[in-house]
Amino acid sequence: MGALDGKTAFVTGGAGGIGRAICTRFAKEGAKVVAADLALWEDPPEGVRGVSYDVTSEEAAVDAMARIDAEWGKLDILVNAAGIEIEETIENTTLEAWNRIFAINVTGAFLTAKHALPLLRKSGAASVINFGSYDGFIADPGLAAYCATKGAVHALTRAMACDHGPEGIRVNAICPGYVDTPMLQSFFEGEGSGGGGGTIETLKQAVRDVHPTRTYGTPDDIANLVNWLASDEARYASGQLWVIDGGLSAQVQQMKL
Repeated sequence: MGALDGKTAFVTGGAGGIGRAICTRFAKEGAKVVAADLALWEDPPEGVRGVSYDVTSEEAAVDAMARIDAEWGKLDILVNAAGIEIEETIENTTLEAWNRIFAINVTGAFLTAKHALPLLRKSGAASVINFGSYDGFIADPGLAAYCATKGAVHALTRAMACDHGPEGIRVNAICPGYVDTPMLQSFFEGEGSGGGGGTIETLKQAVRDVHPTRTYGTPDDIANLVNWLASDEARYASGQLWVIDGGLSAQVQQMKL
């Protein structure tokens, strides 16, 4: 038997690198999983259903939850993993770009959770897992808008945990550091990354060296923690920001002499 047998899960950003790992792990643990993303996951593993979903659309959220209600009558797990990154300082960030990243990273989590709440209440022991970032605590250069959205997600997570804990709904946030995903690839290729236009391959050792663990994360590393928070083993865990970054944010950055 799996840790999530009999549970239903809805994962935004489910076709992305981390989202796919989460959905795959949930299915292995016995859950029925909806992988919701703009890019349809056309051939998902057994137990995972790929659906087209726009997190910025309230109509999409209402329709998706209506379908879940009609088929399963409840929702046990909601993972708000959809997100984008903008690699600019505020001076070079347009209002359009600012509004877009907030619409996806923050408003998307708000809308999906808002309309999932009636189904989460029916679970009796539901878990909501939002995606923050270690960039919600400290900042990488050239990621001002991204950092702002993750700080907002952290605050929203705590507020949701306080409001809905009495209804049997736990709410936590995962706060990853460097994880080997297409978003990380994009960051290294960006102007503000400090990578000088390099790639993950050319910068791999440099990334390892700044971590106390001398490695960066994989999508499966994140999925492992998400799986635990989704399970009944984590029944007492709520309102927390779970940093998973190989110790990166625990250390003082030494001067380069």
